[in-house]
Amino acid sequence: MLASTVTRKGQITIPKEIRDRLGVREGGKVVLVLRGDEVVLKVIRGAILDLRGSIKAKAHPEDFEAVRKSVKRAVSKRISGNG
Repeated sequence: MLASTVTRKGQITIPKEIRDRLGVREGGKVVLVLRGDEVVLKVIRGAILDLRGSIKAKAHPEDFEAVRKSVKRAVSKRISGNG
């Protein structure tokens, strides 16, 4: 088990061993998922274009607010590992 100290600003450093194992580099993105009383750190890989085609048009003209909500749900499922 590796530990890290929380700074005054609420920041922590991800230990090098974990960064190396997960392939996290400077400028990399991670997401923190709250599961009960635990926090799971997940590395965000890929780009928004990876989701291209995941939402099929149901009507024309499209309701872009509904599309945005649908994309947010798809991204959340993908990041959390539930999709």
